[in-house]
Amino acid sequence: MKKAHDGKVGSLAMDRRQFLMGGVAAAAVAVAGQAPADGGAKAEKGGEAAKGALGPLIVSAPVLQNAAETSIGVAFAVSADASGWVEYSTSPKLAGAKRAYSGAHGLMTVDDRVALVRLRGLRPATRYYYRVGADRIEYKGGYKMKNLGPEVDPKVHSFTTLGAGAKGSFCVINDTHDRKEAVGPVLAALKKLKPAVVVWNGDASNTSETIDAAIGIFLRPHPDHPGYAADTPYMFLNGNHDYRGRFNRRLGELMMYREPTERAPEFEELGRNFVQRLGDVALIGLDTGEDKLDTNPKFAGIFRMKEYRELQTRWLAKAVETPAVKTARYRVAFCHIPLFDPRPDENPGDLAPADTAPGYKRDWAAWQRTCAKMWGPIFEKAGVELLVCGHQHRFRYNPGDKSRPWAQVVGGGPETSEEAVAGGSYPTVIEGRVEGGALVVKVHDALRGRVAKTFTVSPARI
Repeated sequence: MKKAHDGKVGSLAMDRRQFLMGGVAAAAVAVAGQAPADGGAKAEKGGEAAKGALGPLIVSAPVLQNAAETSIGVAFAVSADASGWVEYSTSPKLAGAKRAYSGAHGLMTVDDRVALVRLRGLRPATRYYYRVGADRIEYKGGYKMKNLGPEVDPKVHSFTTLGAGAKGSFCVINDTHDRKEAVGPVLAALKKLKPAVVVWNGDASNTSETIDAAIGIFLRPHPDHPGYAADTPYMFLNGNHDYRGRFNRRLGELMMYREPTERAPEFEELGRNFVQRLGDVALIGLDTGEDKLDTNPKFAGIFRMKEYRELQTRWLAKAVETPAVKTARYRVAFCHIPLFDPRPDENPGDLAPADTAPGYKRDWAAWQRTCAKMWGPIFEKAGVELLVCGHQHRFRYNPGDKSRPWAQVVGGGPETSEEAVAGGSYPTVIEGRVEGGALVVKVHDALRGRVAKTFTVSPARI
């Protein structure tokens, strides 16, 4: 089989633009309060009555989002107008449980597709147990509302918050493109690996026009894995395809933006970026945006990625100076589009005005030279050891060198055909774990259940 690792040059797999058609849903934040003393027993009874008469109200397992030290998001699908909530406790039996509600500003959110709830005030590196519920709401007008009773999902799930005291591995997936034949093996691999957190590094979709399509991507991605994110939190970063389509412009209504208190007011717009600790590792999330220039006529002048990347650069310069990064033994950054490519004929994403120029074989960016120029020096100054990317649909590893001290690993794509796999393109799960003080990275070939490559990252600072 032709190999694409060890820094060797290889062609991009298949034309990524053949993977088009996708989808997403609706939102809220949360207010914490005390749960009923009966732990929701009455709620379960009422919910069963409503369920029997009208069908189930809660129609997906919960999806944990935006893992952090003191907060986490929970989303689940509903079948009718409902207002969602989450009961949570450090007790497996939910003793003394608190309840967090969808909504804010004095109102609980009522939505007929999705309930979004944010849990706040959590303790770092702590295991919590939770279950979800929702009140079925009959709404006929501002003065014609009725609560038809609650429904509770009886299954209790758990998660562990992040922090310097947290343990476990991180995993990265990318470019699933709503391809069930790729999503299935990826989620099966994650189920075996049991990471502390998963970074979904972009291109979950192709182009999502409707909320229902997006629910199928994020809340019900595969029938064999209904609870894929019920006990493992996901940290989502947009890929270029996750910006395409009418509903993808409202993606925050389904895949929530991160807790606003994580960033200063000047960076309010940066709802996907993160700096979070997982034990010895500082995880740094960035968004490379579209793979075409704002000036490309295909995008009708309604993209503003230039300013968005510049704002992230200012954020990154400050983020790497925080204790979470400076006290970490390792620093790993994530973004969808690679920031380095050894092939001179691959489009670097800055070919103005319409992404074409003599000598380049594609009209879309294989890598992001603009972001590399802005973020690369900050990586070097901060001691970032590894950058994890996707986008190219082919696994590749480039060790650091004198011109670029940080290593880069690129994940595979959704191709599962015999021809694509033979050419080195297949779905991957990239796993990172600190073992004996060293950061060991394994690239799992999810399709064939094997490890494609293992490499060790040395700390830039001791």
